[in-house]
Amino acid sequence: MFRPCIDLRNGKVVQIVGGTLDDAGTSTLTRFQSEHPPSWYAELYRKDGLTGGHVIALGPGNEAAARDALGTWPGGLQYGGGVNLDNASTWLEAGASQVIVTSWVFRDGLLDRQRLADLVQRVGKDRLVLDLSCRKRDGRYWVVTDRWQRFTSLEVDEAVCHDLAQSCSEFLIHAVDVEGLCRGIDLGLVESLARWCPIPATYAGGARSIDDLKTVERVGGGRIHLTIGSALDLFGGSDVRYTDCVEFNRSPVSTPTSP
Repeated sequence: MFRPCIDLRNGKVVQIVGGTLDDAGTSTLTRFQSEHPPSWYAELYRKDGLTGGHVIALGPGNEAAARDALGTWPGGLQYGGGVNLDNASTWLEAGASQVIVTSWVFRDGLLDRQRLADLVQRVGKDRLVLDLSCRKRDGRYWVVTDRWQRFTSLEVDEAVCHDLAQSCSEFLIHAVDVEGLCRGIDLGLVESLARWCPIPATYAGGARSIDDLKTVERVGGGRIHLTIGSALDLFGGSDVRYTDCVEFNRSPVSTPTSP
């Protein structure tokens, strides 16, 4: 299924090229900045019944914008961006259906299982999405944190996906090396996720056509979903029409199947 997104930088809805964002929330390659407020997108997704989408704060200065989106469709969008033990419940109270966490559950490049356990205890696994966004190195995929700049020691593979599925309801996985480039999805990663993930996962990165959506649906058996960013006409793209994505979700072929 198609899952929508609202990426925020400095309070504006944007699309960036993955891996170019620094700790200050600036990007050397911003492909698009919208004139519409976040609530405009949230209301559109609500009207069209697009569940499972996410709001991502790319750096500081986005709290008001994120609340604008979440408040427009309470319970309809996930939230990620600086989520930790202290603020996770606050974002759920602000209207997020689930919170998305990455960097906070890693310390010094290592997965901190105590932090993860504490977060699960605080919000419950059903309200938690783990972001396993990754980059390829030496033929394998490794989780990257801190604005996708830092490689961790955690390899995304079948054992890790089954292990971490015990602590969350879904995975969000950006293929950072192709994110924002509109050159096509990382099909190898999508095929691997379809084999590895025992729970739903949303893949993002490189989608450039409605055929990519069909491919992810077919390969993923209805359990791997796709976010389309820069190629979408909503975000200044010309390759994918938002209305086609909505219609795809309403078609029988997009009905999820069991693992």
